[in-house]
Amino acid sequence: MANDCEDERTTLFDYLDHHRKTLVRKVAGLTDEQAKQTSVSISLFGLLGHLTMVERYWFTEVVAGLPAEYPWTDDDPDADWRGPEGATLADMVAAYEAECERSRAVMADVDLDTVIESGQRAGMNVRNVVVHMVEETARHNGHADILRELVDGSTGV
Repeated sequence: MANDCEDERTTLFDYLDHHRKTLVRKVAGLTDEQAKQTSVSISLFGLLGHLTMVERYWFTEVVAGLPAEYPWTDDDPDADWRGPEGATLADMVAAYEAECERSRAVMADVDLDTVIESGQRAGMNVRNVVVHMVEETARHNGHADILRELVDGSTGV
C-alpha cells in the first residue's frame, strides 16, 4: 500500500487499488452458490463499537502517542464488535461521537506530513492515517447499508 515517500495522487490511487484487489480476493475460491449466500455475523451495534475503537487506536494511540484502553483480550479478541454488556444504542452512538470529537481535537493542529515516530506505525505519515480512516469508515458504512436494509428495509439512509 501507500509509501510515505509517495505523492498524494499515488497514495490515493494505491488505496483505491488496494480496495479493488481486496474485493476480488474476498470472492476468490467461492462457488457461485457460496457467493450468493446472504448470511452475516455482524450487527450495526457492533459496527459502532468497532469503529469507536478504530478511532481511538489511530488518532489517540498512533497519532497522539497516548496510551489507550480497549475492550478486547486474548480470550475475547472481538469484544469491540459486541459493545459493553448492558449498553444501549444511545450509549454506543454517544461513545462513538465522543471518540470522533476526541479524534478531531487530536488532529486540530497536526500537519498531515508529520511522520509517526514510534510504535507499530513508525514511519507512516499522518496523511496516510487520515486516508486509512476514510476508507475504514467508508468500508464499514457499506456494511451498515446492508445491515440496515436487513433489519428494517431502509436503504439510502
